[in-house]
Amino acid sequence: MHGMDLEPGRAPAPRGPLGPRRRDRRGRGRRWDLIPPHLPGHRTRRERFDDLVADAGAALTERFPRRLAHLQVLVEEVPSADPAPWEEAQVVLGRAVPGTREHPPRVVVYRRPLETRCVTATELEMLVRQVLSEQIGSLLSIAPEDVDPEAWDL
Repeated sequence: MHGMDLEPGRAPAPRGPLGPRRRDRRGRGRRWDLIPPHLPGHRTRRERFDDLVADAGAALTERFPRRLAHLQVLVEEVPSADPAPWEEAQVVLGRAVPGTREHPPRVVVYRRPLETRCVTATELEMLVRQVLSEQIGSLLSIAPEDVDPEAWDL
C-alpha cells in the first residue's frame, strides 16, 4: 500500500518501484523486472554461463597456481568468421592465446557453440570443463586429461 502525505503544502512523497504506476511512461509494459533479483530466474543465460566458466577456470588455476597465475579466461559469444591458419574449418569451441610481454596468456571460450551442443546444465558444465582443460593443456604442453581428470570421466 502506498502511503500519502496528509499535511497541506508539502509535496507528495516520491513513488517507489512498487507504487501505483504499473506501466512504463508510454503505457506499454512494466517498469521493473518481472523476476525479483533474489530468485534464480533473474539472471540471464549469459550471466549464468559466465559464472560457470569463471568457476571452472578458478578451479583449474587452483590446480596449477604458479603456472596459471596470470591466466585470463574470457568468454565471447561466437568465434570470429576467419579462423586461424592452424585451425580446421569446423566451429571452434575455445582458443588459447599464449602470453607475450604486453599481454598475459588467455583462454577464450565461445558461449553459443557450447550451448548449442548441450541439452542439460550438467552436459554444459562438463563441456566447458573439457574445453578449458584442452586449451590450458595446450598452453602448458600437457594432456587435457592431466589438467582436469574429472572432466573426462564418462
